Amino acid sequence: MRTARLMNHFGGQAEHIIVSAVSNAFGAADAIDRRVKVKFPKDAPSLGRFPGMGRYRQLASYMKKFHLVLSHDWGAIDGVMAHTLFTRSMSLPPLIHHEDGFEQDEIERLNMRRNWFRTIALQRTNAIVVPSKALEQIARNAWHQPLEKICRFPNGVDTEHFNRRPQRGSFPGFQKRDGEIVVGTIAALRPVKNLRRLVRAVAAAGPHIRLAIVGDGPDRDNILAEAQRLGISDRVMMPGALRDSARYIRLFDIFALSSDSEQYPVSLIEAMTSALPIVSTDVGDVRNIIARENARFVAARTDEPGLANAIRDLANNAELREKLGAANRLIACSQYDEATMFARYRQLYGSAMNRADFARQS
Repeated sequence: MRTARLMNHFGGQAEHIIVSAVSNAFGAADAIDRRVKVKFPKDAPSLGRFPGMGRYRQLASYMKKFHLVLSHDWGAIDGVMAHTLFTRSMSLPPLIHHEDGFEQDEIERLNMRRNWFRTIALQRTNAIVVPSKALEQIARNAWHQPLEKICRFPNGVDTEHFNRRPQRGSFPGFQKRDGEIVVGTIAALRPVKNLRRLVRAVAAAGPHIRLAIVGDGPDRDNILAEAQRLGISDRVMMPGALRDSARYIRLFDIFALSSDSEQYPVSLIEAMTSALPIVSTDVGDVRNIIARENARFVAARTDEPGLANAIRDLANNAELREKLGAANRLIACSQYDEATMFARYRQLYGSAMNRADFARQS
């Protein structure tokens, strides 16, 4: 989603070719402005096949036609390796790699083979972009990247866009009865988000609490099954993926994250900008992002009772919810506005291409 927003921001100044390591995984394409020139070629070399010099040479040859190559996360690491191996012999364009976090298999500890592979693959990248302090430390210590090559760019949002009332019909089937509190979250429905944990926490927090989960993904049936097992199916709303969270996010009374792994979640910044109090597991930079007075509602990742208690305490205190929401919005507007984020990316990409005209644009 951040990439789509950057593409929209650059507008007609750039054309884009997008290759996914996962076949037909282009859900965020709906967020790209129709005026942006973008293609999703079907004849591009695969990012998902077994590594080998022949395939790396194919990937490197494909990169030659671009002015800049942007790679994202582990799924694109073979492209990064191809660039490192052939950038000098083929005079390849600059490559900037972006890392945003990890999946379920690296929650407890990082995969040593992946660390080793990244260390080699990232040798000739122009820069590595990470959103969080935790990932910055990993890039330095686990992937052995020099500090001057690492760019920590916190995610940002359009703070004015989120300063609005909910729009009628923006959340299909939304229900809230008198006296009820709505806990909401926006996430890809993947195991690493551990939304079943959030279902259990809401069930334990009290019968007057409803749960809204916005997003799609492979864990949807498991989440619904957990709600049914706990007898709260009638209190769980799952409308699927919805466009433009600013249209509905203020329908929530509390924003919650229950992930096993996060770094710098955009949905969290959107919730803060929308003046919502936060309940979360203690993952990534979450504790440092939110307002200081909200930090006591961050529970240890495995502390489900603590998560449930945090939801219960906020659900039963409207004055506290309002106070924390106001503090979060103040932090978000002063530190996480997307204009700053756009300026950082524009300068980085423009400098990598040695295009001062692109870098200077506001």
